[in-house]
Amino acid sequence: MRRLALAVIVPIAVVTLALMVWLWPSSGTVATEQPAGVSELKGEITAIQREDCPRGVDEDVNGCGTAQVRVTSGAEAGEQLETLLPSGPGAPEVAEGDAVVLIETSTPDGAAYSIIDHQRATELWVLAVAFVLALIAFGRWRGITALAGLALTFALLLLFVVPAILAGEPPLLVSIVGSSAIVLTVLYLTHGFALSTTVAVLGTLASLTLTGLLSAASVAALHLTGVTDDISTSVVSTHSVNMEGLLLAGIVIGSLGVLDDVTVTQAATVTELARANPSYRFGQLYRAGSRVGRSHIASVINTIVLAYAGSSLPLLILIVADGASFGGVVTDQIIAQEIVRSAVATLGLIAAVPVTTALAALASGKAT
Repeated sequence: MRRLALAVIVPIAVVTLALMVWLWPSSGTVATEQPAGVSELKGEITAIQREDCPRGVDEDVNGCGTAQVRVTSGAEAGEQLETLLPSGPGAPEVAEGDAVVLIETSTPDGAAYSIIDHQRATELWVLAVAFVLALIAFGRWRGITALAGLALTFALLLLFVVPAILAGEPPLLVSIVGSSAIVLTVLYLTHGFALSTTVAVLGTLASLTLTGLLSAASVAALHLTGVTDDISTSVVSTHSVNMEGLLLAGIVIGSLGVLDDVTVTQAATVTELARANPSYRFGQLYRAGSRVGRSHIASVINTIVLAYAGSSLPLLILIVADGASFGGVVTDQIIAQEIVRSAVATLGLIAAVPVTTALAALASGKAT
């Protein structure tokens, strides 16, 4: 069974590597240039002078007034600047001592400065360190390999998937090749070179391919464009990315994280069942593993829907507040796009259970 598994995995790995070399962008990621005359600075607020707002002006977020900011980066480090307090929806709420980000804009009257955000690098580093320590303390060696797999996943996304899409390669093909590379490297790195891991890899790749085909058919049938908000509009206008293909790529990559969870669990479950009762044959292992898989799928489906609902909560609030009809809401492109994400990911997960369970039962039955 191990020789048979290698005979299947090795050609897949070779094809994946060849496609990565073929699709690899020659020029790297296309950097987005800042508008002419605009530069970014870091600073610290040393004083705030508040004043009454003019009649008709809302005192939202910070009210009216000015802030004294000491520049802490660049050639102007140490200089004191004065800028208006930020206002409007989404403006950062500031206080004395806050580390902030400013933009410097060139105007006919000289340089003008605006506070646009908080600096949060320190807080993010603290959170990252806490995450790493907790994972290593609980997972030990497996925690370390999981961190290595996470780093490799981000490297493949940032160095291959995103640059290749920006270079004009087909987003769906890039996402499938990138996801295959992630599966082939991260699963073995995290779970070791075991037969159950190979079964999980094969189940994941089969389900991932099905997910890509279903997402392509669904997006085409529902005439989804992938352009639903300011960010997607900016991406297509600035970089001329195929947004329909990018939508498909997002569905495939988003499904991968849950797919490998299900396939690894099914492969490990069937393997442990075979070890616990070596007399079990294919049919018994398959039925027992499927019962576990059905329970797993029932909980994972709710997880997928809640994850998409949580990310779309502001949109749901607007829809409910407008009092639109249920039929009109569901058929709107924004909501239809999220329904396609959830439904296609769920179909891929449902397919992953019988495929992986059957492979694991076959492998374990032969081994025992």
